[in-house]
Amino acid sequence: MTRLTVPADDLFGLHNLPYGVYSVPGREPRVGVRYGDYVVDLAVLLGDEETFGVSSLNPFMAQGRDRWIEVRAAITAMLTAAVPAQAVHALGSVTLHLPFEVADYVDFYACEHHAANLGRLFRPDNPDPLMPNWKHLPVGYHGRSASIVLSGTDIVRPSGQRKGPQDPVPVFGPSVRLDIEAELGFVVGVGNEMGEPIAVADAEDHIFGVVLFNDWSARDIQAWEYVPLGPNLGKSFASTISPWVVPLLALQDAKVDTPVQEPAVLPYLALDRPWGLDIDLEVVWNGQIVSRPPYAAMYWSPAQMLAHLTVNGAPMRTGDLFASGTISGPDKDQRGAFIELTWGGAEPVTVDGQQRTFLEDGDVIDLRATAPAAGGKRLGFGEARGRIVGTGRGMAGA
Repeated sequence: MTRLTVPADDLFGLHNLPYGVYSVPGREPRVGVRYGDYVVDLAVLLGDEETFGVSSLNPFMAQGRDRWIEVRAAITAMLTAAVPAQAVHALGSVTLHLPFEVADYVDFYACEHHAANLGRLFRPDNPDPLMPNWKHLPVGYHGRSASIVLSGTDIVRPSGQRKGPQDPVPVFGPSVRLDIEAELGFVVGVGNEMGEPIAVADAEDHIFGVVLFNDWSARDIQAWEYVPLGPNLGKSFASTISPWVVPLLALQDAKVDTPVQEPAVLPYLALDRPWGLDIDLEVVWNGQIVSRPPYAAMYWSPAQMLAHLTVNGAPMRTGDLFASGTISGPDKDQRGAFIELTWGGAEPVTVDGQQRTFLEDGDVIDLRATAPAAGGKRLGFGEARGRIVGTGRGMAGA
């Protein structure tokens, strides 16, 4: 047995305890929990090989909220005492894996600041930068679950059709306006039956946890293809998530009111208190912080997104992932996409001493985030990192 010592204010202390999947040489991946700079094997700690001695969080997530509460309480109690030494691994000695099997993936467009900025960029003559439906429903699109990759995976520059304003016909080639979108991803633990929508008040019975999410975006491919059906090849090549799933149970002290929603939403989206999350993100471009997007500014809440996603009777499954859309605040240094930060490329930012607009081969992007927790502490989400490589070079773990 061994006792683990972690500072009380560590971002991954008892107030956090995010879940992930890890492996050590010679063993298959298994579920673990991060505690400070340790990874603790949950099958060994809790004596449950069937649930945790596997390569995915899905079996655990499918057990439901009461079980999530029970396990979190058990882990907290056990980590304050001696734990089996064979359950403990140094964080630096393990390999991390995609923490859950992604069933389906939907991306929303839930930030008013981001939507308004893009409206001003793309429709400068329109007095209202928002589309007529935007404040009535959470707008979203269906993405490709197979394109969700773990932090550290190289991102191959996508190719596709492009047609600039001065091009007489479309051309084919690598994207020259490759961008990021700093987002959060919400992991569904328990789904619903087809034809039985999830009520907005019941969302916390279904949302297991939260990851960082970078929705890589080829703006030039997207601009040519998205009318009339929306994003496709400009988005479907890759999205990066962080390796640790922060339980929604750990984020109760991060809950805040959403911005005032006017006009009043329809009843299926209404809560007495539509809650958002006070999560502060950082966008790091080649080691330099270029933006600090605040999730608290998001107009549509996670519960409203999930309720809208299922209101037509669409079924959700364990492992479904829905993302928030780009997180941006009211200030320039809070914009979560480079198309906003550089105003479509017209206002470059200085990175590595150079004027930059969109991503070049070799660029590395890190997303990081923290949130308030009980007792005045803060908890961390880890990072979502990706490096851009040239077309045709293949993907490799970093």
